[in-house]
Amino acid sequence: ICTSVPLDGDMCAASAPGTGSAEELKSTVLQLRETVLQQKETIMNQKETIRELTAKLGRCESQSVLEALPGEGKGGGAGRKGGFSKNTMGDLMNSSSQTNNLKDILQNKIDDLEKQVLSRVNSLEEGKFNPKNESEERGKIESTLTSLHQRISDLEKGQKDNRPPDRFQLTFPLRTNYMYAKVKKSLPEMYAFSVCMWMKSNASPGMGTPFSYAVPGQANELVLIEWGNNPMEILINDKVAKLPFVINDGKWHHICVTWTTRDGVWEAYQDGTQTGSGENLAPYHPIKPQGVLVLGQEQDTLGGGFDATQAFVGELAHFNVWDRKLSPGEVYSLATCSTRALAGNVIAWAEANIDIYGGATKWTFEACRQ
Repeated sequence: ICTSVPLDGDMCAASAPGTGSAEELKSTVLQLRETVLQQKETIMNQKETIRELTAKLGRCESQSVLEALPGEGKGGGAGRKGGFSKNTMGDLMNSSSQTNNLKDILQNKIDDLEKQVLSRVNSLEEGKFNPKNESEERGKIESTLTSLHQRISDLEKGQKDNRPPDRFQLTFPLRTNYMYAKVKKSLPEMYAFSVCMWMKSNASPGMGTPFSYAVPGQANELVLIEWGNNPMEILINDKVAKLPFVINDGKWHHICVTWTTRDGVWEAYQDGTQTGSGENLAPYHPIKPQGVLVLGQEQDTLGGGFDATQAFVGELAHFNVWDRKLSPGEVYSLATCSTRALAGNVIAWAEANIDIYGGATKWTFEACRQ
């Protein structure tokens, strides 16, 4: 628009050729004026928008103050508008921010708990089929069963105090490889013996092993067993004699087996009556001492190696051992619960002589109650 003019030049003469024609100058001035008018209009529109937004903001602030101060009247709310509007909006923004923060914290906690639960479930599923864990779990179950037995024994203490020490029975309800009883005493060296007991079972096939006596180097030193579909057998030093017992009918029966090392002669009694006899059963082999006597399981190793298929299932009582051959009259007295019946001079049936394991239980023996 402007053109410099030399100090010695004619301003009027120089302006026309330097700036172009008057029409061009007029057109430029009009463009500038139009631009200024457009900018003014834009500024006015923006001011109107600002006023509208300010009004809306004021209404929102007034409503927030009224809700925040429900105890005051409208006038009080309006009177506080100017002084609290800014703070109220700030408080609302802070409250919203705190709420979002709390949501985030709670969600994080929930996520952590879900991770912990999933981790625990995975670890349990991984350990479910671990043989070691299974063995540990079975040990815990056995311990619990033994503890329950002890509690039952404590509850029966009053009965024990009032009954003879031999008035009890052992119960083996399941065919397992861990439920058994152990006689605290061992057997001495014997050249003859009589073993008598009461038994009750309806287990099939075979009631299992009422007792087994093992010594170092010989697990089958003296065993009474009925397994599978075989008849009951007496084993002495791995030599076998079949016994004519029929007792797995779920009723109490009294049985006795006598033996002498001379010629290996044996006799079998059921319910006081002799039902069988024989000879040449481990002749001239004395029963060895310092062994382990177990009730309810067959030993494959000294004091262990139990097999569930050979476990005794049922009830057992009055297990007595003598180091001589009983007479038929003495056996009959035992089978009829006579007061003249003698207790075993090697092993006598008494609670103090028996330890139980794996959940086998002791109950009051009722078979001989008159």
